[in-house]
Amino acid sequence: MKKYILFAFALVCFMTIHAQEVKFGDIPKEALEEKQHPKDPEAAAAVLYERTYLTTRYIQGQGFQIETNVHKRIKIYNKDGFEYATHYIPLYKGNGEREKVAGLKAYTYNLENGKIKDTKLRKDGIFKEKRSEYIDVEKITMPNVKEGSIVEYKYKMISPYLQNINEIQFQYDIPVNHIEVVFEAHEYFTYKKHYKGYFRLTPKETSRSGKITITGSSRSGFAVNKTTFSRDEIDFTYNISKFDLKNIPALKEESFVSNIENYRSAVKFELAQTQMPNSIPKYLAKSWDDVVKTIYRSEAFGGQLEKSSYFKSDIDGLVAGVSGDMKKAAMIYNYVRNKIKWNGNYGKYTDLGVRKAYKESTGNVADMNLMLTAMLRHAGVNANPVILSTRGHGIKMFPTLNGFNYVICAIEVEDAVILLDATNYYGEPNVLPLRALNWSGRLIRKDGSWNQISLMPRNAALRNTSVSLALDENGDVSGKQRTQLTSHYALNFREIYTQADKEDYLEKLENSIEDIEIDEHSVKNVKKIGKPVLESYSFTKESQAEVIGDKIYFSPLFFMGTAENIFKAEERVYPVDFGYPWKRKIMMNIQLPAGYEVESMPEATAVKMPGNLGTYSYNISKTPTGISVVMMKEINSSVITPDKYGALREFYKMLVEKEKEKVVLKKI
Repeated sequence: MKKYILFAFALVCFMTIHAQEVKFGDIPKEALEEKQHPKDPEAAAAVLYERTYLTTRYIQGQGFQIETNVHKRIKIYNKDGFEYATHYIPLYKGNGEREKVAGLKAYTYNLENGKIKDTKLRKDGIFKEKRSEYIDVEKITMPNVKEGSIVEYKYKMISPYLQNINEIQFQYDIPVNHIEVVFEAHEYFTYKKHYKGYFRLTPKETSRSGKITITGSSRSGFAVNKTTFSRDEIDFTYNISKFDLKNIPALKEESFVSNIENYRSAVKFELAQTQMPNSIPKYLAKSWDDVVKTIYRSEAFGGQLEKSSYFKSDIDGLVAGVSGDMKKAAMIYNYVRNKIKWNGNYGKYTDLGVRKAYKESTGNVADMNLMLTAMLRHAGVNANPVILSTRGHGIKMFPTLNGFNYVICAIEVEDAVILLDATNYYGEPNVLPLRALNWSGRLIRKDGSWNQISLMPRNAALRNTSVSLALDENGDVSGKQRTQLTSHYALNFREIYTQADKEDYLEKLENSIEDIEIDEHSVKNVKKIGKPVLESYSFTKESQAEVIGDKIYFSPLFFMGTAENIFKAEERVYPVDFGYPWKRKIMMNIQLPAGYEVESMPEATAVKMPGNLGTYSYNISKTPTGISVVMMKEINSSVITPDKYGALREFYKMLVEKEKEKVVLKKI
């Protein structure tokens, strides 16, 4: 009776997993008639249904494999959605084995004269491409795709790599009506689930029984051979995780997001442990400590830090007679930046090796920053490498060697850490390029110990602008402007200005302000790293005030005011990432036209966001010749979390309204 109950329970679990499947080829006519997505009318396409079913299978003579069954149905609403009629299947290969695709079946469905017509995918729509030494891609391009089509395909991917299960995404750039993911893990294998994204993913956990059948044969006898056949059956349990989600909105780019992929809802299955019958467990999951130490022990990383003979005489001569670690560090930092040209490549490991990079005066980011670290150590400075993931690389869900793709240098002094990047020619200490400002990195010391450090800037970038202008009776203005830039503002300016043709730069500057005429343009300190960049010019601009009868109306910040709220959405799912804290100050002295006086002007104001995340002040006063305006706004945190978004939106709404308020002049 007990066996019957267990069997019935396992059968129910199995039926629960499979009963809700959508039948392949059963296309509702109303889905083909649908002209736009009911919840996202702007969507170019939508996933109507997707099911990914993964299971571990034992194949005699081959061992355990991961079998991934995919069934996907996509609605194409317009031509912008045609790209979703192409599907890519990455296939890993290595160590004499490879992943393969089997049972591919695909159709495109169209509505013609009120009837459903299907078009089968032929061999000429299937392509194989080599992506890298270890990755091939099978590409399927669906036939006869039109606006309104539905494409549907299914296949299975068989993999001998139990540790290499691809990340499974629940969210795409288009809406998803229904998605199911089922993962059956053999009891011999324990998998960890790692989640990312803002959707709460809670699987239903069940189990069912399974059976492995092993057959064999043996021969015995002398004069007469006899073959004996054997059949063994091993009972085991499948541990099942099932996800079932509906109505998932499209993942859409928003302003001020570092990397949208960090917020795409997904799950990754990591093989953490194996335990075969009558064996002790074997633990496979890595910790960040394992990852960091593996990187440091590599010849292309830690091994490069031990080399010094290639630069010894040059660095000894450079810092001879120099006292003070910071002076030595500054000299060596500038020496590396001037001598070695960055080839544009990232990497935590060296491309050429530091010795060859030094000789050829070029290298990747690791060549340059490991070289810098070794030189600083040679000069007696407490310098160590910091590994990190760039913004474009994203943030990994669990410890992996692929979690890092960049390395910088850190100097530890007393209670502070100074971060340097030798590829950053126009940067300063603790002013890293935006690509490297991705939350945190791992600082690794000589003894192999490490700790996590913040990469986010603490000091604000300053942009101070002083303007002296004259307003005439026609509403036109002319004057002079001088802007001072520090930190990341200065870095951004230097990178753009040094690469631009000066005539093109001025043209773009004039276009960015619209109908302004600029003259006497001057830039100072572009190559004096550490000093503020100074940009100045004279200008004229028409129609900056409204003249009605004997009165003139104008916003006192003119073209420098904030014209609209950059945060229009009422709600936001993702953090607002400014990259770094910043301060903006405008000091405006306005000379009034002869024969006019102030009738009214905006009131002064000062506002502070909760938690001191930002402040805004606006002061306006009369002067003997006109009006003085001082506006200051600052954001004190690199990242504003979604729960503070409402306050940020209201903050910008307030300052936009304030800067639109008018001064009214009247004739005397």
